Amino acid sequence: MRSDSGLRTLLVGVDAACERVLAPMIADDELPVLASILENGASGPLESQLPPWTASAWPSLYTGMNPGKHGVFSFCSFEGYDWDVVNATDVRERSLWELCDRHGMRSVVVNVPVTHPPRPFDGALIPGYTAPEDPECHPPGLLEDVRNEIGDYRVYPAGDSAAEYRAAVRSRGEAFRYLTDRFDPHFGFLEFQATDTIFHERPDDEGTIRAIYREVDRQLDETIAECDPAAVVLASDHGMGPYEGYEFRVNDFLREEGHVETVRGGRGMPTWSRVRDSNLKEGDEETTRERGAGERAVAALASVGLTSQRIGAALERVGLADAVARRVPDALVSAGTEQVDFPQSAAYMRSRIELGVRINLEGREPDGTVPADDYDRVRESLIETLGAVETPDGEPVFETVGPREDFFEGPECHRAVDVVTVPADFEHFLSTTLRGERFGPPTEPWNHKRHGIVAAVGAGVDPDAGVGDAHLLDVAPTVLSTLGIPADERMDGEALPCVELEGSRRYPRFENERSAETADEAVAERLANLGYIE
Repeated sequence: MRSDSGLRTLLVGVDAACERVLAPMIADDELPVLASILENGASGPLESQLPPWTASAWPSLYTGMNPGKHGVFSFCSFEGYDWDVVNATDVRERSLWELCDRHGMRSVVVNVPVTHPPRPFDGALIPGYTAPEDPECHPPGLLEDVRNEIGDYRVYPAGDSAAEYRAAVRSRGEAFRYLTDRFDPHFGFLEFQATDTIFHERPDDEGTIRAIYREVDRQLDETIAECDPAAVVLASDHGMGPYEGYEFRVNDFLREEGHVETVRGGRGMPTWSRVRDSNLKEGDEETTRERGAGERAVAALASVGLTSQRIGAALERVGLADAVARRVPDALVSAGTEQVDFPQSAAYMRSRIELGVRINLEGREPDGTVPADDYDRVRESLIETLGAVETPDGEPVFETVGPREDFFEGPECHRAVDVVTVPADFEHFLSTTLRGERFGPPTEPWNHKRHGIVAAVGAGVDPDAGVGDAHLLDVAPTVLSTLGIPADERMDGEALPCVELEGSRRYPRFENERSAETADEAVAERLANLGYIE
């Protein structure tokens, strides 16, 4: 890697990469490039943020600020009881490439989550996760140029075979190299997402997992050889590992405690499947959609107690649950599901990815049931009650439970949950679904862990200095230091010890002038299939 190369710093994002996942493949000599970066540079564990999930963590990484400042806490944004999948207009701080732009440096960004629709800057951007399949890119027309140059480029793999995963990974590298040759950037950001997705879809498929990582390694090899960056920074947004504890159904617990009210027959707040199957995505009200005869029949059964949950439990006992689920339309399942009645409840978990409980506060929510004078009392009671919950084995479910201000800081804190719940060692799976029991086996046997990985190598990097107690929020100031750009003094992280701090300065806070709905049923469906939306 030459220090006089046009590409000064290449930031490589490998979603969910961590020592647990990488070590066996490195030991088997399957990842020579990743192994070289880790061994020859400064490297170590990278502590993720709360919540340690893709949609919130990547904006934290590329802004250097906690969700209380940038505003993204989950895959969903909420307005009252309504929701939409988050997008770049929900990110209320400047990204690394926007700071580069302010200092006269050009960037190429490929496949980074929550970057659609892109904001203008000097360079090129193809969005990643939460973007639609044919996303708006920067500059306009870029995606067509990329497809003409390298062939098919998809935001999401065409299927879940090893070949389709590898094709998606390969296209990331090919697109990045083409754009680097075309735009001659100072900064590049190349992200690989399939390394996370495979664990949600097929965590036991070691062959495909290894094939994906081998393709990532090949793409890094070709990218470093062709683009010749002066420095490489490698980072993941979180780790990945087995969940060996329990599934804790938070809303079942809150119902038993008198906080959650429920409704049957499909009359509760819409699940993602009802939104997907309705005309909401075209801007119509949910009530304009007429339910079919099948849905009305299932809803009638649910109204007298024969809910989808009870039917599912019976099918599980005879081993038919999975087979039936594959053949039953989501709308039918939803129509027969007992749901949280959000407007009538006092407190509930809306999204497990948020890691916390929302209070239905009067004056804040459209049909708030908790008076403002009771807010502190209700919240303190929830913190005490949830903090005392134990598994059937007598172990604490949560490592810590506390008010949101203990975890987030900044002008967007009001978007966070009221009570933050952190599972003990991230061994327990949180669920919002009502199943009639507090505990069960984890819905997903593998899921996110707090520690990913970070490494830096090349010009301006002192491997002997190490990375210290590296945190996700340290990545942005570290990258800026390798580029000779002062960090924003409002950033919550610091440059890692292995690079010389370039200092900091005050930048004016980003003023978001654009608001857009994601409203893409395919995106919502994919997130639901991966367990991000229940």
